[in-house]
Amino acid sequence: MTVWLVAVSVVALCALVAVLVLSILLGRANRRYARLLASTRLRDPQPRTGPGQRANGLLGATHRAVQIATTTAARLRRHGVGGLLLSSLDDLSRWVEENRGELARVTAPDGTVTFMFTDIIDSTTLNDELGDKAWVRLLQAHDQVVRRQVAVRKGHVVKSLGDGFMIAFSTAELAISAAVAIQHILAERPHKALRATPITVRIGIHRGPAITRDGDYFGRTVATAARVAAQAGSQEVLVSADTLEGLPDPGRFRLAQPRRAELKGLKGDHALHPVEWTAHQPV
Repeated sequence: MTVWLVAVSVVALCALVAVLVLSILLGRANRRYARLLASTRLRDPQPRTGPGQRANGLLGATHRAVQIATTTAARLRRHGVGGLLLSSLDDLSRWVEENRGELARVTAPDGTVTFMFTDIIDSTTLNDELGDKAWVRLLQAHDQVVRRQVAVRKGHVVKSLGDGFMIAFSTAELAISAAVAIQHILAERPHKALRATPITVRIGIHRGPAITRDGDYFGRTVATAARVAAQAGSQEVLVSADTLEGLPDPGRFRLAQPRRAELKGLKGDHALHPVEWTAHQPV
């Protein structure tokens, strides 16, 4: 009887130790996972909160949740808890490294990044007039134009904003060149959808320090770029004074008379320079 009690006690003690060790390992893994996840976030400085965006965000989140649940269940069956943790962390680590490489590629040697925001004029009205199916076709044609010109100039599409983009470039010249090309192509209407329903976009560009934390782009530079775009008119490319200072050749682009404007949330008024893009041929 005594031997049996001792054996039970030893087994119970071993089980308790195993649970404690597993809890410690899981806690460390979860903290590492959280740090890696935090280092990959990209924040939208001007989030869209319209009904369509909320619905799309909910559907996207639901889809991602289903994918995560399915993948997790499969990995748990194959590898158990330990294998699941290791597999997930490995996948996330690879994603983080790829993302860091992309961010480093669009950062200039002086630590600055040139941000460009694009926005389709009267997009809500167009969507209402066309209906969802035709609107999606029009968006696809618009997106192809923008993404192509960004890729040619080694830019990085940070985020799609539904009817526009947040884009990063390593130099001001590449950003302005992309903007000029986008305006030219949209004006020429090379796609059937664009010929059937012409659209115009406004573009704002600002250059500044690439402020990052845990993989995020955030702060004054991003906010200023978004505010500059909000000041632009239809078919306009509007750039900040800081953007022009980043050009090796100040006369590279023809500019219209600058105007001064207050930018929401930012102190003082700012000189904004319209680029006369019709005077330049895309290169």
